[in-house]
Amino acid sequence: MSVNGQNGLTSVAPVDAAAAALAREAVDALAKPPGSLGRMEDLAVQLAGIAGVCPPPVPHDPVALVFAADHGVVARGVSRWPREVTAAMVAQLLAGRAACNAIARTVGARVVVTDVGVATPVAPHPDLVSRAVAPGTADMLQGPAMTAHEMARAVQVGVDVARAAVEAGAGVVCVGDMGIGNTTAAAALVAAYTGAGAADVVGRGAASDDATVERKRDVVAQSLRRHPSRDPGAVLANLGGFEHAGMAGAVLACALARVPVVLDGVNADAAALAAAAMWPATRGYMIAGHRSREPGAAAALGHLGLDAVIDLDMRLGEGTGALLAVPVIQAAARVLHDMARLDEVAG
Repeated sequence: MSVNGQNGLTSVAPVDAAAAALAREAVDALAKPPGSLGRMEDLAVQLAGIAGVCPPPVPHDPVALVFAADHGVVARGVSRWPREVTAAMVAQLLAGRAACNAIARTVGARVVVTDVGVATPVAPHPDLVSRAVAPGTADMLQGPAMTAHEMARAVQVGVDVARAAVEAGAGVVCVGDMGIGNTTAAAALVAAYTGAGAADVVGRGAASDDATVERKRDVVAQSLRRHPSRDPGAVLANLGGFEHAGMAGAVLACALARVPVVLDGVNADAAALAAAAMWPATRGYMIAGHRSREPGAAAALGHLGLDAVIDLDMRLGEGTGALLAVPVIQAAARVLHDMARLDEVAG
């Protein structure tokens, strides 16, 4: 399988249109007013298309894949936090004390943390997947953030981790991130893939002040000028992070396995843009878990044509918004199994 285009593309089957059509008919035949379940009806149809069967299986054994990495662009003053905080937050995730863990326990999900490029050494842990490509990316203003080889390795890490999760029984995969400075890289990716301007996609990230936000906008604008190529793989290598590449690989692996992949916030959305640009058929397997407050998220989801399942004004990352969407996604499939049909009620 190639991670840079055609071989991966030809391996990803589109979602099953026939199963989706059957699900639409089944949804319309349920004992309820037409359209009264709103977006849940669309989710049920999408899940049938993903699984290739109607009714679709209720997504079971959810897992959150959190990809962690650092960014050379932090040296440009785009974050109020030093990059050592990435490793500190990875430690909290592994200790079960991050927001992601609390929400995962609530929805019955497992959390898998992958070091795909953390700069500060992370202590070994039974729940840590140690697959660091390098100790953080390079500064995107000095050159490509990743070499093409590094990018391909990071994508493969995501493929491997997601494939292992599915083989272990996950019926739905949430993708999330951890990395100081990664909202700057995400904004650059969103701008490059969608054509949006830097001012339209840069947000506050980890509670940045006005001066930091302005620096972020300037860095993103300079980076777009520094790297004019719009080849999908080159965009990811030039502007992205190892965690973005890892999440893109996870999206690819889920599509290959016909398993729904739930996107978290702006970083996962940016990774989804990369995946959709490199392997267009993956788009049908994506579910937008929530609508992040970061402005780049709206641009990314609009470009992908995705409507978020929930909107709670969140912007934390870690897979939190994706996890919160899981019960809604499960319920969307469940109604096709459990609800009576209108002809049964009326007849």
